Amino acid sequence: MSRRAPRAQSCPCGHPEPYEKCCGRLHRGEAVAAVPEELMRSRYCAFAVKDEAYLLRTWHPRTRPPRVEFDPGLRWVGLEILDTADGTAFHTTGTVEFRARYTDGGRKESLHERSRFERLDGAWVYVDGAFIA
Repeated sequence: MSRRAPRAQSCPCGHPEPYEKCCGRLHRGEAVAAVPEELMRSRYCAFAVKDEAYLLRTWHPRTRPPRVEFDPGLRWVGLEILDTADGTAFHTTGTVEFRARYTDGGRKESLHERSRFERLDGAWVYVDGAFIA
């Protein structure tokens, strides 16, 4: 599936750098996420640009789905990192709590989740998440 390149102002993950210098380098395989928060941001961005290959590559094999289905009416419009725990060079697990804003058919919505990450063969991967009401 081809990816949509975001506009050059700032990365969809919320950092001020352009996509190509921020999450784009992770999506292209030029770098790997150093901490779970960076992986969370790059995965959010992958949903925004519809990069199925990156999402599957950074998903733990025991919880990874066979495909990622993108809703054509959904548009990701903002990410807020609320909390992080563990996930340093000294940890094998970490969590990131975030709120992702999106529009669905013009309606403003948000997703609040606490995601779990594990280090697998030296790289951080997404395991699963729990929705928070």
